[in-house]
Amino acid sequence: MSDTTQERTAYTIVGAGAIGGTLAFALARAGHPVTLVDTDRAHVDALRTHGLVLVAADGSRTSIPVTATTPDDFTGPLERVLLAVKAQATRSAVDWIAPRLAPDGYVVSVQNGFNEELIARLVGGDRTVAAFVNIFADVAEPGVIQDGGPGALVVGEPGGAPVSDRVRALVTDLQSWGPARASDNVEGYLWAKAGFGAMLAATALADAPMADLIDRHRPAMARLTAEIFAVADRRGVTLEAFDAFDPRPFRQGADNAVRDAAFDRLTAWLRTQPKDRSGIWRDLAVRHRPVEVTTHYGDVIDHATDMGLPTTLLRSVLDGLRELEGAPHTMSEARLDALDALDALDALDGLDRLAPRSAGQALPADEQAEAVLRRLEHHREDMVADLAAYTARGSASDDLEALDACLAWLRQWLDQRLGPPEMEEIIPCAEAGDVMVRRYPARGATAADERPVMLVGHYDTVWPTGTLDDWPFRREGDTISGPGVFDMKAGLVQAVWALRALDVLGLPRPAVTLVLNGDEETGSLASHEALVEAGRDCRLALVFEGAADGAIKTARKGVGLFTLTVTGSEAHAGLDPTAGASAVDELARQILRLTELRDHAAGTSLNVGVIEGGTRSNVTAGRAHAHLDVRVATDAERQRIAQALADLRPVDARTRLEVTGDWNRPVFERNEHVAELADLAKSCARRLGHDLAEASVGGASDGNFLVAAGIPVLDGIGAVGHGAHARSERTSVSEMINRAALAATVLTTLAEK
Repeated sequence: MSDTTQERTAYTIVGAGAIGGTLAFALARAGHPVTLVDTDRAHVDALRTHGLVLVAADGSRTSIPVTATTPDDFTGPLERVLLAVKAQATRSAVDWIAPRLAPDGYVVSVQNGFNEELIARLVGGDRTVAAFVNIFADVAEPGVIQDGGPGALVVGEPGGAPVSDRVRALVTDLQSWGPARASDNVEGYLWAKAGFGAMLAATALADAPMADLIDRHRPAMARLTAEIFAVADRRGVTLEAFDAFDPRPFRQGADNAVRDAAFDRLTAWLRTQPKDRSGIWRDLAVRHRPVEVTTHYGDVIDHATDMGLPTTLLRSVLDGLRELEGAPHTMSEARLDALDALDALDALDGLDRLAPRSAGQALPADEQAEAVLRRLEHHREDMVADLAAYTARGSASDDLEALDACLAWLRQWLDQRLGPPEMEEIIPCAEAGDVMVRRYPARGATAADERPVMLVGHYDTVWPTGTLDDWPFRREGDTISGPGVFDMKAGLVQAVWALRALDVLGLPRPAVTLVLNGDEETGSLASHEALVEAGRDCRLALVFEGAADGAIKTARKGVGLFTLTVTGSEAHAGLDPTAGASAVDELARQILRLTELRDHAAGTSLNVGVIEGGTRSNVTAGRAHAHLDVRVATDAERQRIAQALADLRPVDARTRLEVTGDWNRPVFERNEHVAELADLAKSCARRLGHDLAEASVGGASDGNFLVAAGIPVLDGIGAVGHGAHARSERTSVSEMINRAALAATVLTTLAEK
């Protein structure tokens, strides 16, 4: 059907994919000789055998003969070349084109991204033509292009030079496709497309229609686009509208109502397109190949770096796409939820920093608290989005792979929210999640005590891997549920946003040592020494465990985990019932003795949680065990219980007793330093307009280790909620704001005290 004889052609299209195939079909149908050059042998063979097939939106198929070849089989010179390869293939394609290009020939970049500069370096500026394309097409199968409907195509000379005769002639030919036009500001279209294209790239992080994802994640999409347009503005580029996309409402400082109207128009238009997912999504999910977008935004990031402009959201999108290249099955809207949470450009949301003050002019404490609360309230949804993204990462204490992945995510998120630390140390733990220690310098602190404040949390949860499958993060009004939201993922989100609020508002804060461990729920057996060591140079520690019905925790019981083992002697229980010595009988007698050690008035509990023993019902038990959980409120009680366990003696002298185990956590007593911190927190709460209670609780935390090491601790400053370790686990959105404000107010007070 097709003519494979090589001859001089009106157009050679290098790259017979979606864009190249669409333009080739239009040109060939209009009678222009077209040669398609592509490295995909199967695609070329199909083009030779069946012609170039275009599938319309209604499913109808039209075929047209074309000449098709691979680069190796191509012979002859090149004149008018439409370059339509992926951005990452530009150099290799132009290296192939350059020696074959006629002196009066030229290369038109009908590609995504900014490729004209590279092309000009390789073939010369006088043989380079700039173009902007917005064509929604796809390669459905070898030799077949799925039509993407109407789009935009703008052609011009590079560098904003006046429209030339060759551009006019080229546009006339390309109007066989649709509304092609000439312009002396192709750069303005390319930068506008870069912003729009970033939104489409972000939708490839999930498997859902582009319009729906953009609609549901408007804040992230707006900030992502604004990052790119900030670079364009700094370069003096005049952005141009195309199709249904007007770039102006997406620039910094644009009116929110105008921006929402622009989103409405854009998403409505996208829903009319026959293609509801991006080519980037198809590359990942269908073709399983690297995406070009990570290449063609390189120039944007380079320009931004040179100008000192942030590209936090853009980098996050590109990082996510790189991850998906190796694991497309991990596409998830949770990735866009995490993107929503990024707010690196504070100027974009219209929230100003506090006006700078002259040396020695401190902001009144009440105004500090009010400013912090106001800012956190402004970022309520960002905090919720952060918690959603964090909760979506399972981190069961016994799943080392999940813990590693969660810690990697946390490191990236902390960098995005707080910037890189002054120092970071990852302390490996055998058979447990690693410990992360991050140190951040003081900012504007005037306190005489310059030692850092320790912020303590854990990223492991009690919830087994897979729990998220049937119990994901869920928000209903002010209530959030999900595995680990109360214990203690919301606490870490609050701590980070407290620090961020102080830094953005320019309020003072002390140096901070952030410590996160991954085995708290199993007793911190592998991490407690590293935890204490990290806190030795700190003036105090704030532990972001959940509150006790809103109260901070100023005392926690010590915890002992012991096993009582009884060894007897076996015998046939029926034939010789008196011959043996029953370990089970002896264990029963000892359990009755153990229950006498309880003293609830003194805060001492002893629970025999698991018992086991014997082998068969007709055999006198030779061995039996009881597993004990002991909680004590004072060190005196700890010593009493320890001595009582050491003094246990068998009732049946033929049996032997052995007590193993130890005190898992020391007692956390309300000493004078803890009381001072509690008073400080209460005074900070009053500045925020509410009273703060304190409580003594039976549960232990890593605060127990720190208090025992002589480090003053304020515990339970984290989430407000209930249901730790239960399917009823809940936390409150409004209280996330209040508790983050409390932590920030405590920190800024310590910076001046």
